[in-house]
Amino acid sequence: MTDGNHNGAGHEQENVPSRQRRRFPGISSRAYEHPADRSALVALRKLTGFDTVFKALSGLLPERSLRLLFLSDSVRVSDAQFAHLNTMLRDACYILDLEKVPAMYVQQDPKPNAMCIGLDEPIIVVTTGLVELLDEEEMRAVVGHEVGHALSGHSVYRTILLFLTNLALKVAWIPLGNVAIMAIVTALREWFRKSELSADRAGLLVGQDLQASMRGLMKIAGGNHLHEMNVDAFLEQAEEYEAGGDLRDSVLKILNVLPRSHPFTTVRAAELKKWAATRDYQRIMDGHYPRRDEDPDTSVTDSFRQSASAYAEDVRTSKDPLMKLVSDIAGGAGDLGGKLRGKFTGQAGGGNAPGDPGGSTSGRPTDGPDSPDSPDSPK
Repeated sequence: MTDGNHNGAGHEQENVPSRQRRRFPGISSRAYEHPADRSALVALRKLTGFDTVFKALSGLLPERSLRLLFLSDSVRVSDAQFAHLNTMLRDACYILDLEKVPAMYVQQDPKPNAMCIGLDEPIIVVTTGLVELLDEEEMRAVVGHEVGHALSGHSVYRTILLFLTNLALKVAWIPLGNVAIMAIVTALREWFRKSELSADRAGLLVGQDLQASMRGLMKIAGGNHLHEMNVDAFLEQAEEYEAGGDLRDSVLKILNVLPRSHPFTTVRAAELKKWAATRDYQRIMDGHYPRRDEDPDTSVTDSFRQSASAYAEDVRTSKDPLMKLVSDIAGGAGDLGGKLRGKFTGQAGGGNAPGDPGGSTSGRPTDGPDSPDSPDSPK
């Protein structure tokens, strides 16, 4: 790991390749975790015997087989192999103060991808497609993303998710055999999508270059054609995706995302940009953040309250037609039937008002889908 000049706790600048970056000694993963991710993790960590149960479960999972597979059929990152990735990995662990550097492998696969798996010890795997696609700063954010998974303990649940997904496929022929398993898988996927937003934040804390994080996500979506792409236009897609259409589109969005373990790329970019503009991010960069030695004292109730508050805020500020309808209902908006008709048809208004059989627009609700606002300007 690179050496740096220490100027006091929480205000250290470390000389990592290319430029100075701030280090975060003792940082807790709670500092960057999405509220929904954090509340689930805090609750699980509080469960007595949780670690023992999962260590026992590891005997049922193919973790040992996976380790042997990567060792025998992939390239292990070290000072002798993919040395530039090894330097990034060690720097990422240093910046986030992760004492034990996870094993990292490069796997031959043209599809750009990265993952962090393992129950006893995390393993980071990146594909050749990703290595060849990203430049140094973009790759640094991805490595930081995976180290963030390791620091949060996400690798445990990712391994279980992979195992259960494969198990569901094997028992799909049994009537109702995979229903219970798929219910668990669906819940795990919803949590894991939020954990990806957490890891994106960790990647930004490591790379400390928002534009590089944006470029990496844009390349994952559109390939190595930066001269043909624009970050602002890419973020505008996320705005259009969220605000466009009617309730039918809202339902389709839910159906599209259910089988995915990751949020859509434009959504990830927009979420990361929004977090980078918050006071929470600035406080971390200023050296004020939760410490991991305080983790045992964290309140589960407070974490769930923060999670519920975050979801409520998402609903309140969302431009999605379904979320706006939910917000209207919660706010006691009138003429619910008219709103439902209008939202589903994409038309302003929902039908004739009472006492207006002739079709006059008098008394008819006029709100339809909102037009997207103008925009503010990687796994």
